[in-house]
This record gives sequence, C-alpha cells and structure tokens, in this order.
Amino acid sequence: MEQEIVVQVHCISHTYQDKTEIKICGLDFLVKKGEKVAILGPNGCGKSTLLKHILGILKPNEGEVEVFGVDPAKEFERIRERIGVVLQEVDEQIIGPTVYDDIIFSPLNYGYKMEEAEKLADKIMHRLGIIHLKDKIPHYLSGGEKKKVALAGALILEPELLILDEPFANLDQKSEEEFIQILKEINLSRHTTVITALHDLELVPEIADTLYLMGPKGELSARGEPKEILQNPQLLERFNLRRKVVV
Repeated sequence: MEQEIVVQVHCISHTYQDKTEIKICGLDFLVKKGEKVAILGPNGCGKSTLLKHILGILKPNEGEVEVFGVDPAKEFERIRERIGVVLQEVDEQIIGPTVYDDIIFSPLNYGYKMEEAEKLADKIMHRLGIIHLKDKIPHYLSGGEKKKVALAGALILEPELLILDEPFANLDQKSEEEFIQILKEINLSRHTTVITALHDLELVPEIADTLYLMGPKGELSARGEPKEILQNPQLLERFNLRRKVVV
C-alpha cells in the first residue's frame, strides 16, 4: 500500500518586501506520512522560506503548495490542528507569561475545556522533562529550555506533522542529544511526520531518513538517504557544504 503524501511543493517563488526573490525549484519537495525529512543547505538559501510556505505564512507568486490535500495559504484553518511547529527564533513563538500559560494556550485556543487542557499540558511537560519549569518566566530560561517549551507547545495536541526550523541552533551537546531523542520517540510512537531545516550536516543521519539538499540559490536537486548523499564529496562541494574537521 502506497504511503499518503502529506506535503507537496512544486517550483515556488516568493518576493519579500525588500524585493529579495527566493525561487525554490528543481526537484518537487514530497513528504510521505511518517517520514523524517531533513532539508540541508547553507544559510540564506531558502529553507525557512520553504517552511513558511508549507505553514501558509507565505503565499507563492508562482508554483504550488499542498499540505494534507489543501493549499495552506488559503485553507490553513482546516489543517492547523494537525501541524506543530518550532520556529528558529523561539522567543517569537513563546507568548505566555509563564511556561505553563504558554503550553496550555493552544488547547484553550482550540476550545478545549480547562480540565482537559490541563491534563494535556501536564502530560507533555512530564514527557519532555520540563515539569519543574512550569511556573518559570520564559524570558529567563536557557536556550535549550526555551526550545523544549516551544516543542511542548507544538506537541501538546499530538500533531500529525511537526515542522522544525534550525531546532539545534545555540543548543549545547546535552540539550541537542535530548532533543534528538525526543524526536525519535515521537516519530516511532505516533508515526509523526517530521520536517527539519538545518545547516549542520553532521546531525542529519540522527534525525532523518530522507535528505534534500538545497543549493545557495534555492535549487532542490538532490534527494535520497542521508548516508548515501553525505558520502558523496562532489555533491557536498556542489551545494557548498563541508564536514567538520576534528582535530
């Protein structure tokens, strides 16, 4: 039985207010249900732009975007409960005066009763190991703690699709390892589809079973298993990517 296609993106372009144009073409971007997909490319290549189109935040000038069978720029309300997101700048995402207020916001906003919303919030905080942060003010948390709070808010309603934009930026090694383990568990236990944009190729094998390479000008022209692609030095050179040298 063929797997359900969750996300399809075909040759999109977007022009920002400062006249910067991003064109993401080449291969179609396809994501199947339960797949863990990484988008790897240098800073500024268009990874975040691609994710914003999938989330319906941006509408393409040209091209097509389909998520769960609908155009997210036009009908995001139909699919928003099925999607969780952790933005690159989590400070822009965390809006509650306390950690608990922030995490419980989504279910209350979607019309859940307080008792049910509290159960969901307690469950996800325990699962992510942040129950001790419950009454803390988010502004004073560490970078790793903030990422976990944002992830809790994204996961509280058990979304079918989780979108992550540079989730490992500014994390220490311990927080990074914990975050990766959480993603693996979510994918295995719920068959959650995960799309991650990042620029650190060393992390890709840990978080993805499918890898797309995006070039400096937004071209998607490589797709495959991470191990296969990352062992091809010519391909990495072409996409302006380098492995870290350990000394």
